[in-house]
Amino acid sequence: MVDYLRRLLIDAVSEFEVDRQPRTGWRAPLVAVADAADPLFPSLKEIVRPTHALPEDLLAGARSVIAFFLSFDTSVPRTNREGRAASETWARAYVETNELIGAVSRHLAEGLRQRGYRSALMPATHNFDEATLMSDWSHKHVAYIAGLGTFGLHHMLITAAGCGGRLGTLVTDAVLPATPRPAHEACLYKHDGTCGLCVKRCVADALTMSGTDFDRQACHAVCLENETRYKHLGHAGVCGKCAAGMPCTITDPVAKLEAR
Repeated sequence: MVDYLRRLLIDAVSEFEVDRQPRTGWRAPLVAVADAADPLFPSLKEIVRPTHALPEDLLAGARSVIAFFLSFDTSVPRTNREGRAASETWARAYVETNELIGAVSRHLAEGLRQRGYRSALMPATHNFDEATLMSDWSHKHVAYIAGLGTFGLHHMLITAAGCGGRLGTLVTDAVLPATPRPAHEACLYKHDGTCGLCVKRCVADALTMSGTDFDRQACHAVCLENETRYKHLGHAGVCGKCAAGMPCTITDPVAKLEAR
């Protein structure tokens, strides 16, 4: 069944590329699955916010949660290494990938429907509280529970394909095998105290080496600067300096080290 989901993902990306002719390119998508009854889901009410939804809140009879990662082509992050402003290529990739996430989610839901299962879809972004800048459904925390990756010092999820991309999730009543969570930290700083480059590169000074303090408001302010700069592209409220040109941008650097 997971292989079926992976095929659906690949087909959805291919159809989007043909139909929409985006300027962004993507590498092979990743997919992982969580049991909707995983005890980590209730903990998100403490970790993220008290109103964070449970899978059952989104779909009565929820049994599984599917998480997927759409990693940008390696040419995309290379454009976003320098300067304060996000590159136009990175901003466009953000907008186009958010649109792609919607298309992928619908395609997955339709594939599951054809097999007799129901699904609940969530938007890629812009579903957060404007005051707290926190969402009632955090794709990255849900993707962590599903085993898609681990968190870096930059508070982003580092997958086997790095952190340079976008996450999507959906809830289904299909019973799917849960993906084991990674046994290691993918962040080099968390692994052995090296790197920390994302903190140095953060143009908003929103990150710290402690990894616990994150100034969401400062980060959001820079994202809004870029949204204004690239308003001709759509909702491009993004920055990405902490995710471009890093050891974890296109791969899991710790897995790469351990494979040597």
